[in-house]
Amino acid sequence: MSKQKETPSPLVASLFRAHPWHGVDIGEDAPEVVNSYIEMLPTDTIKYELDKASGLLRVDRPQKFSSMPPMLYGFIPRTYSGKASAEYCNKKTGRTDIVGDGDPIDICVLTERPILKSNILVPAVVIGGFRMIDNNEADDKIVAFLKGDMVYTEWEDIGDIPDVFVERLRHYFLTYKDIPGKEKHLAEITHIYNKEEAYEVIRRGRKDYDANFAELTQIFNKVAGKEGGIF
Repeated sequence: MSKQKETPSPLVASLFRAHPWHGVDIGEDAPEVVNSYIEMLPTDTIKYELDKASGLLRVDRPQKFSSMPPMLYGFIPRTYSGKASAEYCNKKTGRTDIVGDGDPIDICVLTERPILKSNILVPAVVIGGFRMIDNNEADDKIVAFLKGDMVYTEWEDIGDIPDVFVERLRHYFLTYKDIPGKEKHLAEITHIYNKEEAYEVIRRGRKDYDANFAELTQIFNKVAGKEGGIF
């Protein structure tokens, strides 16, 4: 007789640290407001990145240039850039050769308050995004601000951000992977889009996640007491 697979109880699950990508809910108000896992701060001179297997934050590389991220930078849990994300990017650019980059959807979070540590979750209000293509891979960058930040709370869309700050974000994303002495990294930003398109990018990312991690979806729904529903 085969043994039936058992799902950990909520009590057992609470004894372990949640995986930042798979074990954290995107938020009940998504895609308008999303939980965001922060990997990097504006003061970081080291490129930090989530180790997908362990869920720990690891050093990817020292930054070769003096360029540092002008915002909190990380990703949206339980999203994935796959087939549905690539289809949307192809549709918007008129291309047919773009594929998903196989990572969670990236997000940059603006805030007036200094945040001095990464490896944290922050609630972020989505206002737009950058349609970035990195070596023929869809690599969207969602733009948001920290929920409750009184300086940015009146921003309703990316068009409310001063042009000089939008250009600063654009320049960073087009150059942060360049390495001195090597061929220039092939990346482009084809569009700067509003919050409605950003919502669709997030929805596609959630669809791709469900398609690629269906078993994890079922496990987390059971642990959270949401059996039969989608987190």
